[in-house]
Amino acid sequence: MSPADPQREGSRLRLRQRLNGLIQRRSHASLTGPIVAIENPGGTRTHAFPIENTVGSTVRSETATPIDQTNRHTEPTEGSIGGSPSDNTAPPATVSGTAANERSSTSTHEGVPTPDTGTEAAAVAPEDHWSKAYREAVQSMGEDVDVTILKGESIAQLFKELEAVDKDATEESTFLRGVRYFHSIQVPLERVKMVLDISAPLTALEPTTSAVFGVMRGVTALAISVATADLEFAKKIVEMLGQISYISDCDIIGQKEDRALVSVYQKLIEFYAAAYEFLSKRRAKLVLAVISDTGALPTLVQDISKEVENLRKIVEKATLDITQDIKTMMCDEKVSQLLGRDKRSQQSRLHGDLNSLRDDAACEFLLEQPQFKAWYRAPDYQQLVILGDMGSGKSVVMSFLIQELRRRAERQLQKPMVLYHYCQNDETGHALYIFSSLILSLLQQRVGLKKAFFDWYKQDLLSGNLEPSTNAHMLIEIFEQTVEKLNRPLFLIVDGLDECDAGSLSMLLQSLRSLSQKTPGLKVVLSSRPWEGILDQLEGSLKVHVGVDPGRDKVIVEKTVTTRLGYLDAGIQELVIERLSSLAQGSAIWTKMTVEAIVAKKIMARGRMKKFLDEMPQPRNLSKLYANLFIRCAGDEPEAQNMAAIALEVLGAARRRLSILELAWAVATGTADGDVTTVAGVAELVDYQGVMALIQPFVAVVNFDDLKKRQVIVAHQSVKEFILSDLRVVRPGFHNLESPTRSEYVILNMCIRYLLLDEINQAPLFSDEQTATEELPQDVDIFSDAAASPNFTMDCSWENWEDGMIRFDPADRGFGEFFVYASCNWINHFSSVTKEPLPDLGSIERLCQPNSTRLQNWTSQNSRPDCVVQARYEFDGSLYDPLSITSLYGSEVMLLNMLETSDLEPPKFLPNTAMLAAEQVLQWADLRRLRMLFQGRGTGCRLQNIGFFRRIIEWWRSPSINNSQGWDAAFDIINDIPEMLIRERWGNELLCLAASHGCMPIIKRLMKNAEQNVDLKEELLRAPQRQPRSLAHPAHQSIGEAALAGHVDVVRYLLEQDGIEGHLHHRNSKGENVLHLASEQCIPAIFRVLAPRFQEGLSQRDCQGRTALMRVVENSSTLQNHIESAEVLLSLSAADQIMLSQNQQDLLQMAEQMHDQAIHNLLTKFCLPRRIGTTQ
Repeated sequence: MSPADPQREGSRLRLRQRLNGLIQRRSHASLTGPIVAIENPGGTRTHAFPIENTVGSTVRSETATPIDQTNRHTEPTEGSIGGSPSDNTAPPATVSGTAANERSSTSTHEGVPTPDTGTEAAAVAPEDHWSKAYREAVQSMGEDVDVTILKGESIAQLFKELEAVDKDATEESTFLRGVRYFHSIQVPLERVKMVLDISAPLTALEPTTSAVFGVMRGVTALAISVATADLEFAKKIVEMLGQISYISDCDIIGQKEDRALVSVYQKLIEFYAAAYEFLSKRRAKLVLAVISDTGALPTLVQDISKEVENLRKIVEKATLDITQDIKTMMCDEKVSQLLGRDKRSQQSRLHGDLNSLRDDAACEFLLEQPQFKAWYRAPDYQQLVILGDMGSGKSVVMSFLIQELRRRAERQLQKPMVLYHYCQNDETGHALYIFSSLILSLLQQRVGLKKAFFDWYKQDLLSGNLEPSTNAHMLIEIFEQTVEKLNRPLFLIVDGLDECDAGSLSMLLQSLRSLSQKTPGLKVVLSSRPWEGILDQLEGSLKVHVGVDPGRDKVIVEKTVTTRLGYLDAGIQELVIERLSSLAQGSAIWTKMTVEAIVAKKIMARGRMKKFLDEMPQPRNLSKLYANLFIRCAGDEPEAQNMAAIALEVLGAARRRLSILELAWAVATGTADGDVTTVAGVAELVDYQGVMALIQPFVAVVNFDDLKKRQVIVAHQSVKEFILSDLRVVRPGFHNLESPTRSEYVILNMCIRYLLLDEINQAPLFSDEQTATEELPQDVDIFSDAAASPNFTMDCSWENWEDGMIRFDPADRGFGEFFVYASCNWINHFSSVTKEPLPDLGSIERLCQPNSTRLQNWTSQNSRPDCVVQARYEFDGSLYDPLSITSLYGSEVMLLNMLETSDLEPPKFLPNTAMLAAEQVLQWADLRRLRMLFQGRGTGCRLQNIGFFRRIIEWWRSPSINNSQGWDAAFDIINDIPEMLIRERWGNELLCLAASHGCMPIIKRLMKNAEQNVDLKEELLRAPQRQPRSLAHPAHQSIGEAALAGHVDVVRYLLEQDGIEGHLHHRNSKGENVLHLASEQCIPAIFRVLAPRFQEGLSQRDCQGRTALMRVVENSSTLQNHIESAEVLLSLSAADQIMLSQNQQDLLQMAEQMHDQAIHNLLTKFCLPRRIGTTQ
């Protein structure tokens, strides 16, 4: 098809119109100026959009005819060029005078007239392609062409003259003769009509040097006029005129191609000048005889055709480029419509946000992991899984990995592609969204794949699948097909599998499994919380755990603090970094939100910051995050919510890590109906997988391969704070209950209920074989010659000590999986329940019923927390009952409740329950509870006696008791009983009891109270004969009891009290005074204190006729005390020579019989000399 083919011209015209329309619609959203309506010929309306020129002034751009008006015929209007359709007219030029005014309404562009030189003020419009090229062509001609002939009046005058000459000769003008010649040689005039309407009078042609279009009309008219010279010449003229129409398409070429248009204009001007000269000769009535007479015209016509052909090629190339750009725009638009225009932008924003948060130093550990190296270096398909608890920074690590893989790809000859997707708690975790996003990313990186995508889409539409792009299965199919066709490595990174719903997760992993068999160049990285359901589906994958690393925590904290708190003083920043680093425990999200809380609170002063860091309140946004996560996991089903809440409350209050089975059995116990009373009944309700699925975001990494391993704990301290403080907010009906109490109450009730199950009271914990085994050495292999294990030391843990010992499993005895925890820890929770609601006392009484199998079982287990047959400590169940257990382990509220409401009678309690409870408290518990027992409604009557204080004093003196504990709480009970001592007359007995044991705290309290109470003082200091402790040991008064026991400080203190003489002079039933009793211990210090105050007692004899000195001489105590005590008494006796002379003979005989030379020497010092062994 020739370039001037009318069909092709029409196609080009429609293409331009369509491209212009698409460009207009494409750019509509980005243009800001008002739309200018322009009237086109034929009454049609088009729109022009303002654009900004380089100097900032707003000019009108070319407008496009609407597509629906492409083929609409428009009638020529006054001033139109030959009546040709306006959409196909030549481009407008900047013209002056009336010519511009006449043509302004016919152009599809807004013409801006160029003023005449005489105009004082003129509006300036930027030159278009045609005007600029024409002006440059005219300027380049120089003196080669007389540009004055380009003026409109010259050619108009020429045609008038030619018309007159031709009419004189032929009655026909030169122009019409040329037209008729075209008809005779069968040349289609439509080609010429595109440039000039042949029906217009030639005298209307008015070209000017500044009017491109005027010259074009002049060239056309001149060409037609000279065409009659020769047939071949006429055909070349017609071909030239047909090609000139390409000039109108030059609005789509760029500035680089303007040079081709200049060359065309130069040749046209030369032709214009030559044709003008040729016709001027006709004006002289010269006759054309041969073609050569036309001079340079044939050559110029050929040159014009050549230059226009070159221009045509350039225009067509530019058109093809624009067409391809439009197709690409249309393709992108269609892809965006089908797959969602916002998906990739959202993913890109999220990736950018993570990059801004990241410090690469906190992520580089991944590159050193053996699993990563094996994954990266593998020659075929590999799958790597990044696992970490909630908030551990998995997404940030994944963003680092994406950037690292991109960086490495740049260094490879065959650059791998990197596709990524972040799943969050929204639609981004759905399969449709995931694969739409991945396909978009794939098509963006490989534009050539878009055609295959559209082919698939159209084929599915033809197959009857409406909207294939909304069908996740179909998207997976096309994604797999596309990936399979890639001839390069592909890294696929998907973050947050735990954010996907179950169906989407299954579809994603199934797709990856399918690709693994077909695409060896594919390598996949996934991240997730370590949930059992997900881990089961990732069997065989390489796994890297993002665990707790103090060094990594510090890097993250430093990055967060310097980024968000960079405005603070360096010292304050360091304070924050140090504190948060120690508390982060691997939780990057806690670090981030804590810093955000500091920013929100506008904390800048060091004092405020230190107070905040000391109190460390839970970040509000973090609590909201946990609350939303709870609702998401538990859903709207009350049963699921209840199970999830109970499981979390158990973890929040648990005293140690639980096994998966322990937690599941605890939840089953807490949710079971009231009629479930057996271990077997609870076992039927255990659903460990369901429980873990409900709470997985809140717990740390667990190993589902070992269900009995004690490993389940909350992921971070902030989770525990949420459970204890804010979980009640998201649970209907619990808003008014303090959560710490609630959690303790929940787990306590579970433990009690579990231990009350029937089987636990039906069989002993140990079988006969196990009981026999318990008697064997636990740390020695009797069949081995190896040395025994080392002795226990203070730095040795129980776990190390018990390593290798024989163990047992209560589950084998039918006690289930929660028995161990319940037995060992219910008493700890019992002490923590301090507010309503309180556990049922009836349940406590059943659980601790004296001598029951149940009591024996749980106390035996309690002393074996790690199920080693050998007990860590003795816990003899036969010594306990509900009161003693509550006194030891229950809260004060629970103890008061039991004392006020229980009858404390057998068989629920031991016969002497009050005193047994008191003794347990004296040994193991807070001594303040003694006052509660002493004053209790059911126990006071059994403890308000001398026996109670005797037990206090005995345990106070016991070497097994730590005397550093708060004994004041026990002794202060004395301050409450003065009236009781007076009324029941056992105050003197208590004083003597305290003196005999050297219990100064009680003695001082008694005497201090006596100072304020005369009756009490009288009761304390009366000196009756007390009941003897035994036949061999008669009782004495306070000073005598203290002297007998050797308590010097007590003796000294009592001697300082007013009215104590009665006790000082008291003699017991054997006639012994205080000096006689002091001779039992023979402590010189006591004699030094007593003897000067009681000299008359030196001569007093007991029932055996012995004085205190005689008993000292006979005493077999240490030699030093023996001599010193005798010396003290002799020094005081020397003043009474009569008494001393009377006893001298007896003393010397005693010394002689004892062969005690030292005492003999001492006696001779004060008596007549006499050697031992001599006779008179």
